[in-house]
Amino acid sequence: MTAFGMGAACPSPCTAAALSFPVGQLHRVAATPSSEPGEVDETKRNVLKLLVAAGVVGAAGGGLVAGSLQYAQPPTVGLSSFPRVQLLDLDGTPLTVTKAEKEYNAETGDVLTFNYPLRNEPNFLLNVAPASGSSSGATNVVNGVGSQKSIVAFSAICQHLGCPAPAISYYPAGICPQSPGGKSFYIHCTCHGSTYDVTNGAANLTGPAVLPLPQVILEWDQGDDTLYAVNMVGPPVNGHLDTLTGDYGVGTSSQLTRQQPVRLCNFS
Repeated sequence: MTAFGMGAACPSPCTAAALSFPVGQLHRVAATPSSEPGEVDETKRNVLKLLVAAGVVGAAGGGLVAGSLQYAQPPTVGLSSFPRVQLLDLDGTPLTVTKAEKEYNAETGDVLTFNYPLRNEPNFLLNVAPASGSSSGATNVVNGVGSQKSIVAFSAICQHLGCPAPAISYYPAGICPQSPGGKSFYIHCTCHGSTYDVTNGAANLTGPAVLPLPQVILEWDQGDDTLYAVNMVGPPVNGHLDTLTGDYGVGTSSQLTRQQPVRLCNFS
C-alpha cells in the first residue's frame, strides 16, 4: 500500500469526488472500495451517547431525590371526620353517666384523661358538679351532659406551648389561694401559668395562652347510660394543624387513665 501525504501521490479512489463533509468532522468509511459507503456521523453518535448517559444519571438522581423527599416528608396520617368513640372507665368497663356522677365530682383531684380522636391527643374528663354536701362546683355548664349537665371534656394539652397533662391539670377549689376571673376551680398549666374556665368551654382566664382549650363534645346514650366522644369544637389541638391529623385514630373505644397532677400556683 502506497502512503500519501508528504508529497506522495493520492490513490485514485480518494480523488474520485470532492469532500462532502466539513474538514475536521470524523466519518467512518467502508474498509474496501467495493463495499457500500455506509457512512456514520460520529458527532451525532457521540451526542446520542451523551444524551443516554444523562438520562440514566437523571433518572438515578430523580430516584435519589424522590427517596430523600419520602423520608424528609413522611406521609400525613389522621382521620377524615370525627368518630363516635365509646368511653371506658378506669377498669375497662363502659363508662356510664351514673358511674361518672358517682365516682367523680368538682373535688376530684386526680387527672383523668382519655385519648380522642387521635392516639396522641389526651383530653380531661371532668364532672364539675358539687360533691354531696358541698357548694363548690357547677351544673348546666357549656356543652355539659348528664343529669346535671356537668360532665365535660377538654384537651389536656396547653394552648400556649403544648405542655401536656399532668403539668396542666384540673384544680379543685382551695388548691391555690388565687381565684382567676373569680373562679375557685379551673384548669391551670404549671409551665407558664395559663388558666382556663371549665364552666365556659375552657375559655382563657389568665395568659399567656390566648386560645381556649378545644372541647370534646360528649354524647349521652340514655338507652344504656353510656358516654361517647363524638366531636371537638374550638381551635385545633396544640401541635396539630388540624385536630384530625397527626397520628392514627383511637379506634372504637378509649379508656380513662389516672395520673397524679403536678400543681403550682404560678398565675400570670
